[in-house]
Amino acid sequence: MRRIVIAGGSGFTGQALVAAFSAREFEVVVLTRSPRKRQDGVREAVWDGKHVAEWRQLLDGADAVINLAGQSINCPHTPENLRVIITSRVDSVTAIAGAIGKAATTPRVWVQASATGFYGDTGDVCRDESAPVGSDVLAKICRQWEAAFAAANVPATRKVALRIGFVLGRDGGALPVLSKLTKWFLGGAAGGGRQYISWIHLADLARMFVAAVENEKLSGTFNAVAPGAVTNAAFMRELRRTRHRPWTPPAPVFAVKLGARLLGSEASLALVSQRCAPKKFLAAGFQFQFAELAPALDHLCR
Repeated sequence: MRRIVIAGGSGFTGQALVAAFSAREFEVVVLTRSPRKRQDGVREAVWDGKHVAEWRQLLDGADAVINLAGQSINCPHTPENLRVIITSRVDSVTAIAGAIGKAATTPRVWVQASATGFYGDTGDVCRDESAPVGSDVLAKICRQWEAAFAAANVPATRKVALRIGFVLGRDGGALPVLSKLTKWFLGGAAGGGRQYISWIHLADLARMFVAAVENEKLSGTFNAVAPGAVTNAAFMRELRRTRHRPWTPPAPVFAVKLGARLLGSEASLALVSQRCAPKKFLAAGFQFQFAELAPALDHLCR
C-alpha cells in the first residue's frame, strides 16, 4: 500500500486530503502537534513543525509527502504574529527537507502549500503563475516560504507548490462565518467591493493535491484557484442569494476594520484584491467540478 505523509493534516484542508487519499487506498499518516488515536485507519504522529525527530522514519519509503503546516493568517497582523506566521512556514519546510535527506528511500513527490498572497494586491490585473511576487507583507512571507522550498536539496523527489486561494468549505475556513453574517443581514460588500476573490471549492482543491501527487508530469508552481475569480461585491451577492437575503447595506472600510478587530482577524484579508488564474492546471487538462461560484455556493450552503 502506498503511504502518504501529511504534515499539518489535522486542519480544515488537511482533513479533506485525508479523506481523498484514504479513498484512493493510501496509507495516510498525519503529522500533528496533538496526535490522537483514530478509528478510521489513519495514523497520527507527533511533530513540532520545526525539528527533525522520530517522525522522519515515516517519510522513509513513503510515496509522497504533503506540507500544509503554518500558523493561520486569520489573525491580527501584528509584528509578533507575522513573525510566527513566517517562521512556522519556513521551519516546517526546512524540517521536511532535512527528513527527506536522511531517508534511505526518499518520497517520490513533495507537494508544498503556498498561497495566492504571493502576488500581493493585484487590483484588476489577472495573475498567472508567471507573474512576479508582490510587494505587501503577505507577498514577502510567501516569497520566503517558497524560497525555502526551492532551496530544499531533494534531487530524487519531484516538487510541486500550490498557491492556494480562498478555500470554500462547509466545516472550516471563512465561509461559515460569512454565511452567518449574511443571515444576520451583515452580508454587504466589503469596502468598495471591487477587490477580487480568487476562490476554490474544497473538493476541487483536494483533487488538485491528488493530481499533484499522481500525475508525474506536474512539477513546479501552480495556482490552486477556480478559473472564475469574482469581485467581493459579486461574491457577497451570490452568498446573499443562497441565504435568501436580497439586499444588505455595504460595509465601509472603517466597519470592515472594526469587524475584523472584534473577530480577531485582519481587515486586509477582506480588502486586498487577488485576481488569479489557474493557467497551468487548465493547460494540464484539470477538470473542475466547480468552475463557477454560484454552483459552488449552492452545493455548500443549501
